[in-house]
Amino acid sequence: MKGPLFYAKILLFGEYGIIKDSKGLAIPYNAYRGALKSSRDLQGTSKTSNQNLRLFYKYLASLETQLVSFNLNDLQTDLTNGMYFDSSIPQGYGVGSSGALVASIYDKYAADKITVLENLTREKLLKLKQIFSLMESFFHGKSSGLDPLNSYLSLPILINSKENIEPAGIPSQKEGKGAVFLLDSEQIGETEPMVSIFMNKMKNEGFRKMISEDFSTITDACIEDFLQGNIKSLFGNVKSLSKIVLKNFKPMIPDAFHKVWEQGLQSNAYYLKLCGSGGGGYILGFTEDYKKTQKILKDHKLELVYRF
Repeated sequence: MKGPLFYAKILLFGEYGIIKDSKGLAIPYNAYRGALKSSRDLQGTSKTSNQNLRLFYKYLASLETQLVSFNLNDLQTDLTNGMYFDSSIPQGYGVGSSGALVASIYDKYAADKITVLENLTREKLLKLKQIFSLMESFFHGKSSGLDPLNSYLSLPILINSKENIEPAGIPSQKEGKGAVFLLDSEQIGETEPMVSIFMNKMKNEGFRKMISEDFSTITDACIEDFLQGNIKSLFGNVKSLSKIVLKNFKPMIPDAFHKVWEQGLQSNAYYLKLCGSGGGGYILGFTEDYKKTQKILKDHKLELVYRF
């Protein structure tokens, strides 16, 4: 048995903001992917995956919801026959490893599933997001459902608010010098503790004001610029966003990267922002000259995401 492929995702803009109902933009990232497979001889990672899927099965069996039901007998049989999730998506890196797994299970075992081929109305997209939120909560304690939605549809998704999401058309890539890239912190990030830090910070009135006024406004402007292809304006806004994140989200930036972050802002060679919840994993970078940035950050691992 070999299931269809489900890709990683990158939340280009909107980390933390989407928890508080500001805009977000997520895109599929095809460099990493996962699929359901079966083996009679489970060892190492495939054995661990099978064990984790058995726990996930128990969670799905205990879900009491009108939103979705699963063909649990089929799922149990396949797990007994050695099913596992074969994935190249790094875990704890903010690129949606659990999202791809959730999407693959929904695709194969959901009864009356909403398919990618049908007319995806706003109601259907919201229903899918709600289902995925319930499913992925098993992994993170609380989930927006956005990662699995992105992986399932394999389309860029614009989040206008919690109740308003739509597929987005993003400008096709150019063969220019500019780029969006991933910077590997070479540390695993945990989503739950980072979200807890954020929620605690939200109890502070000054922090709340910064999120609703500065952070959300700049994030919305970045999304608008990116979708419209306003590159010059985009880099100005990304720089502002990078400054705000460095000042207000320090715990989410691994200590070793505070200087690297500042270096980008001071030199204007590149600007960094969080990729997902932070705390490790990938950091997202924007540069108008990718080759130059590669030289500056030669001691770090970079991966190209998108060309300007």
